[in-house]
Amino acid sequence: MFNQRQKWLSGVVAGALMAAAGGVQAEGSTVHVYNWSDYIAADTVPNFEKQTGDKVVYDVFDSNEVLEGKLMAGSTGYDVVVPSSSFLARQLQSGVFQELDKSKLPNYKNLDPDLMKKLEQHDPGNKFAIPYLWGTTGIGYNVDKVKAALGKDVPLDSWDLVLKPENLEKLKGCGVSFLDAPEEIFATVLNYLGKDPNSSDAKDYSVAATDLLLKLRPNIRYFHSSQYINDLANGNICVAIGWSGDILQAKDRADKANNGVHVGYIVPKQGALAFFDMFAIPKDAKNVEGAYQFLNYMMDPKVIADVSNNMNYANGNKASLPLINADVRNNPGIFPTPDAMAKLFVLKVQDPKLDRVRTRAWTKVKSGK
Repeated sequence: MFNQRQKWLSGVVAGALMAAAGGVQAEGSTVHVYNWSDYIAADTVPNFEKQTGDKVVYDVFDSNEVLEGKLMAGSTGYDVVVPSSSFLARQLQSGVFQELDKSKLPNYKNLDPDLMKKLEQHDPGNKFAIPYLWGTTGIGYNVDKVKAALGKDVPLDSWDLVLKPENLEKLKGCGVSFLDAPEEIFATVLNYLGKDPNSSDAKDYSVAATDLLLKLRPNIRYFHSSQYINDLANGNICVAIGWSGDILQAKDRADKANNGVHVGYIVPKQGALAFFDMFAIPKDAKNVEGAYQFLNYMMDPKVIADVSNNMNYANGNKASLPLINADVRNNPGIFPTPDAMAKLFVLKVQDPKLDRVRTRAWTKVKSGK
């Protein structure tokens, strides 16, 4: 939902002896973290290990559905997980998270109070989670290939680029990718169709949105929530519905490789989904003290500013803003303009019956039948 959201393998080697800091637990403690792929700076975990003497086992996922499946099954084995706020809200109803003891989080004071108020719609009282990074779901594109395929009249401010079948048909040859994230894609399509992106009408999903997606399906090369980063950077695809920071990472990779690929990112004029990824501690966490130590470390302004600078995502830490590079802070693809912000929408918790409708519809869309 990002230099690059780095994929850290399980069993990252422990750092130096723990620093003299209040509240640290015994040397040799292991913290199990489950985060999105390509979603942390290269030195974030090693620096935590050096500072605390703890070892981090860091695993990754690339969809909320994968994380939710583990949480609902129980016995996750993780001390810290990173659900998006809309998924967190319904997971709270299942009681899978521990309420935070904020006395163990001295850096909590660094969080943006305005953002925290917005997040209360998903976590009343901000009792169970803290914000990590946030961004938008928009369009990443290869500037030269898209212009070559569509000509000069390219709708670079509109979802028409990828949701109008005749446009997508012209882009098929250079490669199209959609997120494998049914809730987000359905909400995006419904918003494009002029409907409520959080519609409670099953037919909006099974008929209206599905009908359009089936028209688009023959021109979509694949559905995936991380592969498109490298594929955009390498020129292997030319368009992707993806997450803002991922697409801007692809741009950075292409620029650094000097491979002639020019990547752009669009927050379409019709509006786009805003997502907030949250840190939470599962109910069955084995190392709760280690989890608090990791969360407090991640709320250090310098630490999270470094993550934003490397991942190209905004964060929820107000104290970090002066430490974020100007080219990141002033990028409207990362920190949207006021006009764009006014058109952003978030996912809401809905009746579980709709989840089943979406799941069936998504299976139909991906199979093209």
